Amino acid sequence: MEAPLEEETPAGALAGIEGLDLGGELKASDEALTFLSSIEPAELLKCVFPDSLVTVSEGGRDLGRFSVTVEFARRVQQPCLLLHAQSQGAIDDSPCGTTVTAYLTTELEVLEEDYHEYVKLDGHSLDMKCHMVQHDGQMLINKVTTVGEETTMKSVSYPMSVLNGLVTEGSNLLLMRLFALRRKVPEHMTLISFDQGLHILQTTFSELGLKQLEVGDDTVEVFGVEETVDSSGDSPITWQCYFLADGHMASRVQVGSPVSMRLLQLQSQLEKGKPLSHTPRKHFLMKHSHNVCVIGFEKIPLVWEEDMQMRSKFWDRKEELKADHTSYLRRHPEIRALTADFLESLLLRKPDDVFKFAREYFAPFAPSRLLETSPKASSL
Repeated sequence: MEAPLEEETPAGALAGIEGLDLGGELKASDEALTFLSSIEPAELLKCVFPDSLVTVSEGGRDLGRFSVTVEFARRVQQPCLLLHAQSQGAIDDSPCGTTVTAYLTTELEVLEEDYHEYVKLDGHSLDMKCHMVQHDGQMLINKVTTVGEETTMKSVSYPMSVLNGLVTEGSNLLLMRLFALRRKVPEHMTLISFDQGLHILQTTFSELGLKQLEVGDDTVEVFGVEETVDSSGDSPITWQCYFLADGHMASRVQVGSPVSMRLLQLQSQLEKGKPLSHTPRKHFLMKHSHNVCVIGFEKIPLVWEEDMQMRSKFWDRKEELKADHTSYLRRHPEIRALTADFLESLLLRKPDDVFKFAREYFAPFAPSRLLETSPKASSL
């Protein structure tokens, strides 16, 4: 069996290339592979919608937001699904968040995926980015982790032959939507995934059944799915998610964590019945076996102010421009003198037409060729 290659670069220094454990006999179960191959275009069509939950503490405090969108797309001329998930909020007033963008085939095979996680703490920030992409029969994975001032880079290559039944941060969210729509999780639903060290491990999905859940002022029946991720040397990590009959997520929680994600209120009947044609949409052609279907989806607006990461970049850029402008003014003190003289003259004369006064005041500073009467000059 071909071994993957691992290349690790701590603090920018290149380390040697060595073999990486393939996980021994770890592989997806036959039941899981059968499920993935049984997915139909009609089921995928029902999965194309957004989810939005609020993240709350054990005491009910609002900590942030969790959202998932799924749409049909094309990647290198190949029809596929595009999933974008985002969790953002703050822990003890420290910004934190996770973003996942994944391109998936109709059998939920990962074509390409980006994962970004960050926690901004005073003196001890964490920033982790992981990119995986299929290329020439290999899954190429690059991971960059920054803790404080130290950055570690790691690269791994796995042959696709050992990744049959791989589930990732992105594909597992869509997989659970399909479970919810079928209202059933196959027995022995075991797939493979990666741990933090990019080693292969097993992930198992099981059915939690039906229960009643309060959503806003309503009590609804929800279907539960449990995901258990094995961990080498540590206790398994378990997530429990509950879904409405239409596949929308109603709650999500990591077992043992005081933080949970909840749906605040049900979508109104009016919103559910709104025709898709009332909003901008695109069309895509999906092929699955001998079936072809043309679908549309709603355009989801990007509200950057609610995105913790984008808002952080905005403030960083704002401070950068502010520093640049301050430096320019410091190098050109004549600007302050010029504007001070203009404002003093303006306040002394208090003209009704400020633009005309400004044009006449600054006319002596303009080149003579611009003093000629012209539509362009008179438009000042």
